[in-house]
Amino acid sequence: MAELRLNHFLNAVHDYESAQYKVLDKLQKARAAFSKNIVYPYLSSLVKLYESLQVIVTGMEHVKQGLPRRLESIDLNTHTLKYEYTTLDQDQMTVVKELVNWGMPFIQEAIEEGRTIFEFVENNLYIGEVGLIPSYVEEGYLIVPDLNDSALHILKYDVSLFTDAKERYRSLRTAHMKTIPGRRISRSPHSIKLELIEENRELPNPATYLCNMEIAFPFEETVLPIAKRKLMRHLYTQGGLA
Repeated sequence: MAELRLNHFLNAVHDYESAQYKVLDKLQKARAAFSKNIVYPYLSSLVKLYESLQVIVTGMEHVKQGLPRRLESIDLNTHTLKYEYTTLDQDQMTVVKELVNWGMPFIQEAIEEGRTIFEFVENNLYIGEVGLIPSYVEEGYLIVPDLNDSALHILKYDVSLFTDAKERYRSLRTAHMKTIPGRRISRSPHSIKLELIEENRELPNPATYLCNMEIAFPFEETVLPIAKRKLMRHLYTQGGLA
């Protein structure tokens, strides 16, 4: 997978013109993926990179936050990780900043291309509830169509909660359960839910959601990640998750 990374900009301290070429080459690969309606992982990678580059251009005092780091050691007593950060002198930072300022408009253009696809799919993909939804929605099933292969993918999902000193975070994990091929996708969502209940007695009344979309897009790289994001948002807006 050819992704543009921060190291491609840091390499400007060794060969500025070569670094420019690499940046354009990686961006071209990302835009070629967007031309095929492939969103992930390129869009999220470019957005994160752009944020790191913004840190660099804000000034030397903040640049450490945006530079790559390498794990140096693990303190088993305090359960903390110690990192060694990349360091650049003033002249090297000047060269890197010059390349960053040159490259950021190209990255922003690519991000807008990917975001246009993302927003189109997001606006045309709908999450519906299958049957009665229980009060417990942190675990259940998601049915996602793959129109390119005329199939339905059944995924089991669960929502996990992570906390630190300041914030609470939730993550959605999915596991592929099975695929219903084209000759059987005319089955009703309710019959699929009943089948899932028979197969997994641990969830006697599972929260089950169905994605609807009328336009075909790449499943793994576009439809699935966006469907997962919409499911998480749906769970929040419906009041199921505090």
